[in-house]
Amino acid sequence: MQQDPSGMAPEDLSHAGSVVDKAIEYMMEQRIAPISIASALLGGALGLLARTMDDRSVAAVLRNALASVENGELAEARQGQPPQA
Repeated sequence: MQQDPSGMAPEDLSHAGSVVDKAIEYMMEQRIAPISIASALLGGALGLLARTMDDRSVAAVLRNALASVENGELAEARQGQPPQA
């Protein structure tokens, strides 16, 4: 797995993201609740991180995700979307 020139993202990140997007689309078509989908994906991601990184690195990934939320990046992605319950 190669990193991009800035050293930030693996080159296969786009492919992995596409696969996850298709899985989410499929689960939505199966009428699985969004919170169930998100919880399953988060649990799987945490499990993968736990198997491949030390706790300090996992915590750094989670802090980065939290910073994205606090900086409004998710709000930007939500624009134009209907409110979720």
